[in-house]
Amino acid sequence: MADRNPAPDTPELRERWGAFEFTESYRERADKAIARYPEGRQRSAVMPLLDLAQRQVGEETDTQGWLPLPVIEYVADYLDMPVIRVLEVASFYFMYNMKPVGKYHVQVCGTTPCMLRGSDGLFETCKKRGMSKGHVSEDGLWTLTEVECMGNCATAPMVQINDDNYEDLTPERLDAILDALAKGEQPKTGTQEPGRHTSEPANALSSLEKMAEENHDYRSEW
Repeated sequence: MADRNPAPDTPELRERWGAFEFTESYRERADKAIARYPEGRQRSAVMPLLDLAQRQVGEETDTQGWLPLPVIEYVADYLDMPVIRVLEVASFYFMYNMKPVGKYHVQVCGTTPCMLRGSDGLFETCKKRGMSKGHVSEDGLWTLTEVECMGNCATAPMVQINDDNYEDLTPERLDAILDALAKGEQPKTGTQEPGRHTSEPANALSSLEKMAEENHDYRSEW
């Protein structure tokens, strides 16, 4: 699992990120998120603001983004919150990166359904490309993380890379996806099974067949 401890608070970290603040575009998005909550509840926007801060860091570093401690402090000040409360949120949820990551954050599900469907082979594929769990690859492209269930058990095994899910994977299919990303291309997201669209049965429907094309009321037949 990913290390949930913040990166060490060093002078170098302070020099790089101590003056962090939202750009005009990100400030507008942050204020819009805050405005969704009633007066006195603005701190409820801590999660979207952490996400926005991480994305801005990602744009500035050409990576998936992460949350240096000075950036967490900035979000705390923006919301008039104790820093420890913001740090508690950031370190609890795996959507926030507490250490620098690569341009592509490869999150492989290792929970039982994905494991039974071949996720071990996906980890081997990543290893062959120089990835190791919790580290940025030498070329700066990849960070590999093993994660718990991400809710795609019907299309296991699956991997999340940055904001996109890739499902019904084999080592060969994952290799093709990683090749495309390395070239700056956008591979097809979602299921990689030919002829499959979402999480419907991979073969012919065996039940509720009349629902394939349109809604059908089965109640009179029951």
